[in-house]
Amino acid sequence: MDWSDTQQEAAFRGRVRELVETKLPGRYRDLAESDHRGSNYPWAVDRASGDPERERASREWLEAVAAERWVAPHWPAEYGGGGLSWMEQFILNAELARANVAPPASNVGLNMLGPTLIVHGTDEQKARFLPPILSGDIVWAQGFSEPGAGSDLASLQTRAVRDGDEYVVNGQKVWTSHAHYADWIMLLSRTNPEAPKHRGITFLLVDLRSPGVTINPLINMAWGHEFNEEFFEDVRVPADQMVGEENRGWYVAMTLLDNERSNITGAMSVQRKIDRLLAYLGSEEGARRSRLSRHDALRQQIAQRAVEAAVLFNLSLRIITMQRQGMVPNYEASASKIVGYEAEQGLNIAATKAFGLYANLWDPEDPAATMEAGFTHGYIERAASIGGGTLEIQRNVIATRGLGLPRG
Repeated sequence: MDWSDTQQEAAFRGRVRELVETKLPGRYRDLAESDHRGSNYPWAVDRASGDPERERASREWLEAVAAERWVAPHWPAEYGGGGLSWMEQFILNAELARANVAPPASNVGLNMLGPTLIVHGTDEQKARFLPPILSGDIVWAQGFSEPGAGSDLASLQTRAVRDGDEYVVNGQKVWTSHAHYADWIMLLSRTNPEAPKHRGITFLLVDLRSPGVTINPLINMAWGHEFNEEFFEDVRVPADQMVGEENRGWYVAMTLLDNERSNITGAMSVQRKIDRLLAYLGSEEGARRSRLSRHDALRQQIAQRAVEAAVLFNLSLRIITMQRQGMVPNYEASASKIVGYEAEQGLNIAATKAFGLYANLWDPEDPAATMEAGFTHGYIERAASIGGGTLEIQRNVIATRGLGLPRG
């Protein structure tokens, strides 16, 4: 197997590196050194921060990426996207992850809603909603999960009742990432309670500033505010903001999106954290604050995580190779998610063990905290094992679609 770039791929990789080296604002260079401690998507936070310096940094980075048409590299060029090949998308994501640089614009809008509208939206909806995603004028949230409908999403109970040219929405959504920074939300609501649970669901686009919408924060155990819950009380939504057909929103939401699913960002993230950890442990301060020299088992655990990072990287290459050949990765993507989570969480566990009592220090600003308490916070934050499908669901996918085992 040849891991090297072709001449064209090497040239494209050089363009991406040049963009990061010459156009990345100073704020994001600083954040790259701290693994985005405030948020996984600092661009969305900066855009709505009210801080002139942070808002200017978000605009500058978006404009620099937009000039290359790389804001939506996977969208067709006719809709303002980059129209990049699978390998070009892979290289772009890999180089941004290697530099620990968060992409600009709305993650949900670019990777979820945009491709859905391109397939299912009307011409009017595409003209209205796609350009603001590219320009960063609208940030989107995903309103799918509910208190009683997470892994079993089709059990959702949020209701939307047709009233003339509008729907009246009542219900609750939960675990919504960045709803407190978002402008709009794509919402799954039940429009026919008598239908089987996978039917009778409608896909709506809702302005979060509409009367009747309440957004409450959910603070995790590591003091982070990534998630929210939303309440919808008699919220009126114009009927022309329905995507696809009424009562067939489940099929709109489950559309197989041709997005790059290699998880190369996860592979690069784990490797970067291993490199930073090893550099710190090799320093005078790291040696003094760790137990690594006294416990061979800890060194073995960190070495195992490095092996897993290499495995994850090669899984990513396998997936992108399948996509280049016109194949659809299915259980392979599930395997990548499991390996990625276990590698990263295993690294958090190994690092906290290595730091011993220092790992009890939670405050990133505490001068005695090791590596800004990053591994301690990572150990506490377990959302990655749930978001995007729990590890149990991923194992079911591997069992049924990969190994051909019967359902239980």
